[in-house]
Amino acid sequence: MQQDLLRKQFKEEALYPENPKWEASIKRAYKISKNEYDIRSEFERDNNRILHSTAYRRLKDKTQVFFATNKDHICTRIEHVNHVASIARAVSKSLGLNADLAEAIAMGHDLGHTPFGHEGERVLEEIVVAQGLGTIFWHEKNSLRFIDWIETLPNYEGKQENLNLTYAVRDGIVCHCGEVDENFLKPRKEIVDLETMQKGKYDPYTYEGCVVKISDKIAYLGRDIEDAFEYRILRDYQIKELKQIVENLLKKKIPLKEINTTTLMYEFIKDLCLNSNPEDGLNFSDERYLMMNQIKKFNYENICRHKRLKPFKAYAKLILNTIFEFLDSYYDKSFTCKKLGREAISFPTITKDFTDWLIKYSNISLQERERRKFHNIIIYDIDEHQQYKQAIVDFISSMTDHYAIKVFEEIISF
Repeated sequence: MQQDLLRKQFKEEALYPENPKWEASIKRAYKISKNEYDIRSEFERDNNRILHSTAYRRLKDKTQVFFATNKDHICTRIEHVNHVASIARAVSKSLGLNADLAEAIAMGHDLGHTPFGHEGERVLEEIVVAQGLGTIFWHEKNSLRFIDWIETLPNYEGKQENLNLTYAVRDGIVCHCGEVDENFLKPRKEIVDLETMQKGKYDPYTYEGCVVKISDKIAYLGRDIEDAFEYRILRDYQIKELKQIVENLLKKKIPLKEINTTTLMYEFIKDLCLNSNPEDGLNFSDERYLMMNQIKKFNYENICRHKRLKPFKAYAKLILNTIFEFLDSYYDKSFTCKKLGREAISFPTITKDFTDWLIKYSNISLQERERRKFHNIIIYDIDEHQQYKQAIVDFISSMTDHYAIKVFEEIISF
């Protein structure tokens, strides 16, 4: 009965055709072809387009806190994305919101994440600033960049075209940051040009986007703890501190094995659904909000900043800087691909793959683009060195952890 009441309360807020935001939310840059018998909603179509993208596939080899892990059960970014999608769908169904929209946003929210987690993001930001390509690099905006300009799918004629997703999904992706400490989250009212959006300045346009933003935070809290237990990096006093945080806020004794993803997810999802309403927005009780922030602080101080990660962070920085400098050294306007091709014997993987990248996304060879059926939008002018540098940054940000290591070792090997 309580859930039925929640559904009634949020019925008018859900993004369906009767919502005033509907038309703006389903708008695409241009029309996409539809099969006569396609029964999917607009947001289900977006979900499928994300699911079949190559960036989504690569998430299976991009890790979270522990980079390039050789352990099978350490969290990868694709697992994190699926956790967020599961939470977002569950919360949306409970509140009566559009679960298809929430799931589509969640599935695409990390497509632009770098190799080596947030450390890779910091390294790329250093490169972007040093090269005069901008003042910041943030994965939420990069995910939108991949959704809008990088990822393609073949149309019914086999021609590669951009994903061309709806405004609501694109908006939820660029506004998804779960790092912000806030309670009482409500969607904004105005349409915003997503290309010019600044980090942390806007809440999502829809309640479904707000749900994903909160689900992102719920998803990583417990999973980071499980990975820390798997690697046995927490000392007894740290485990005792964590156990005390959880028990104090749950007001009951809890076995150590129950401090995990599913237990914490259940507590936060239940609390969020019971305390949210359209008047105040999405919010937790004071107790659960405090619990979330205390666990987040514990994870950051004892897991994310663990001394075992320090040497690998230096290694990741060396890898990404080396790849950038290597590729940048071959720039020669329209002759760049030829120069890369001369090095194919010594560096077969990186020269071929980056040449393919330039052919697909730049104007270096329009004839070859046509032969390969690349009908996506050209985003780099090969005659502009700065745009070539941006191509390298995009290429690096697309890499998985192990691929980045592979091409780095190719570069330094004789």
